Amino acid sequence: MLELDGLGFSHDPGPDPERWLFRDVSHRLAPGEILTVLGPNGRGKTTLLRCVAGLNTPTEGRIRADGAIGFVPQSHHTTFAYTVLDMVLMGRARHLRPLATPGHRDHELALSALERVGLAHLAARDYPTLSGGERQLVLIARAIASEGPVLVLDEPASALDLRNQGRVLHLLRGLADEGRIIALTTHHPDHAMEIADTAMLMFGGTDVRIGPAAELLTDRTVGSLYGVRAHAFVLDDDFGGPPRRVIVTRYDQELPT
Repeated sequence: MLELDGLGFSHDPGPDPERWLFRDVSHRLAPGEILTVLGPNGRGKTTLLRCVAGLNTPTEGRIRADGAIGFVPQSHHTTFAYTVLDMVLMGRARHLRPLATPGHRDHELALSALERVGLAHLAARDYPTLSGGERQLVLIARAIASEGPVLVLDEPASALDLRNQGRVLHLLRGLADEGRIIALTTHHPDHAMEIADTAMLMFGGTDVRIGPAAELLTDRTVGSLYGVRAHAFVLDDDFGGPPRRVIVTRYDQELPT
């Protein structure tokens, strides 16, 4: 279980809604649920996730979770040339006694996590030598290896090519089907429509809308959220899969302000 109860954040709290990145955000996530958070830049998506992960302190409200929360940032750099395997093993730290070193099972879980993200062949590589997309996959593997019941990811597919975007979406859906709670931010409504059970649209201040992704993600709401014209339609699968609803945006047609 992950529960957000009246969550709010502001650098300068006051009665004016414009002072708040978000306010009165409440939602209870059950095991197996995927929540996607969407909204324009600067509306507080990353801050919200950092509050959930315990990295930022909310101005008001409470967060309750059953177990540890694994956090995957949007970007990450390290001064030291840790190997890829060492980076993933860091996810096992909370399971170790003070001053203890990772054991055989920790190594097995770390290698298994790398296998799941398709990077087992890079286990011995130095982490700083990887591309931005490969680093992102390593951080996801580290969160998987932590075995926490909740995973929070800040734009996990932002640095990935199309194939790896699909791999990560499939992986997150699989982790949820195993009983984990997943919360992630994204700027891609099609990603949210592909895997999300619940969507959170951050229009700003006290205007945060939460509901079933299939109902909330419409051409009208997505267009209004980003200020662009959006069109929803059903796409047939030429490879035999079921039809799916998609949203396409016209980047040359902004909505009137």
